[in-house]
Amino acid sequence: MKAKTLGFVHTSATLVPLFQQLTNEYLKNVETFNIVDDSLIKDVIKKGELKPNTAARVVQHVQAAEDAGADVILVTCSSIGAAIETAATLSTVPVIRVDQAMADEAVKTSNKIGVIATLPTTLGPTTDLVRRRAEAAGKNVSISSKLCEGAFEALMSGNGAKHDQMVASALKELMKEVDVIVLAQASMSRVVDGLSVDEKIVPILASPAIAMKKLAEIYFN
Repeated sequence: MKAKTLGFVHTSATLVPLFQQLTNEYLKNVETFNIVDDSLIKDVIKKGELKPNTAARVVQHVQAAEDAGADVILVTCSSIGAAIETAATLSTVPVIRVDQAMADEAVKTSNKIGVIATLPTTLGPTTDLVRRRAEAAGKNVSISSKLCEGAFEALMSGNGAKHDQMVASALKELMKEVDVIVLAQASMSRVVDGLSVDEKIVPILASPAIAMKKLAEIYFN
């Protein structure tokens, strides 16, 4: 029997090894390939939102992944969520947002949900997704959104320690207000790993592992 193929579409090359590691962990006998275009996220950040021409390129990358033989396509960037949902309607194979399974888990966990991001362009789409997934589940939720201003810039300029410190501090503040926290960016999950068990007073969800577990359950079991 032919091995199934999972195609990844990334907006950062740094995510390739992370998702390869998760593939090894959760998916057996699955072939993978990566399409990486960091101009997408750079464009969204520069313009402050996802513009139609950028969304069209996301759709083209998803179509290219399908043409390359992907049985399932996972798009690993939350800032381009709306374009991923459009691409899914035009594809004959499943096209998955990396943050959807995480949003569903948050909605299941509590009705007091925190969303945290280092980019406003990710905070908006992730908050919107959590709200829509709650509606789909018939649940009333209150969502507290928190932006760690300056943390992303610190990370991009090579000051990872400053980024981690800012995110950790914001997480500790937000944990006092909510029962579960959603990380809007996969790059923030390393900060959670650095918190002590005592500091993690509520569950903190990161999308990559949750998405891969869900893929394993639904499409690759």
